[in-house]
Amino acid sequence: MDDLTLIVTLIIGVTGYVSYLGFEKKTFFYARAFNVSSILRGKDYKRLFTSGLLHADWMHFGFNMLTLYFFGPILEQKVGPLWFLGIYTISLLGGNILSLYINKANGYYTAVGASGAVTGIIFACIAMFPDMNLYLMLLPIPIPSWAFGLLYVSYSVYGIKSKRDNIGHEAHLGGGIAGLLVALIHSPLMLSENYLPILFILVPSTLFLLVVTRKPRL
Repeated sequence: MDDLTLIVTLIIGVTGYVSYLGFEKKTFFYARAFNVSSILRGKDYKRLFTSGLLHADWMHFGFNMLTLYFFGPILEQKVGPLWFLGIYTISLLGGNILSLYINKANGYYTAVGASGAVTGIIFACIAMFPDMNLYLMLLPIPIPSWAFGLLYVSYSVYGIKSKRDNIGHEAHLGGGIAGLLVALIHSPLMLSENYLPILFILVPSTLFLLVVTRKPRL
């Protein structure tokens, strides 16, 4: 096994095993899923992490891990295994913390999945490789990674506000911002080299977070 993809391989393996246990045993699943009441009232903070190892079904797991498989190795090769694991973990926690804050009044809110962590990996890649082209399903046109990041932020903000689906947009946005910021800590020179694509992502995201925290009704 290539040492430069060791962490990606371990994450996929561990997440697959824990997700399988959750599919087979509902008590295992609900004891570790992200749940607002259990975290805030029950102070079961481990759920901020364990929920990222669970998934709703195999399709949910496959989509997240396939995305990690495509983006993870290039970032792990760039920053090294330990930093990659740090970006992944902090993105997972950052996404869940934002989700917890936005949904704090809804004790029944429950979610699972590694989407926040995977989005953090994507945004870290965008910061480090802004000229990288991405291809979306059903759209065989290359999209610059920075443009994809801006569209993703816009979609996440819209999804949080509209609440028209069951997707954890809060975790995506929080995880993406966390991953990008940790990548900047690792390579601060990126801010001067790739400042435009980074600002295109951080500025609207930060403005939205300020509105959510200070003027939630707006």
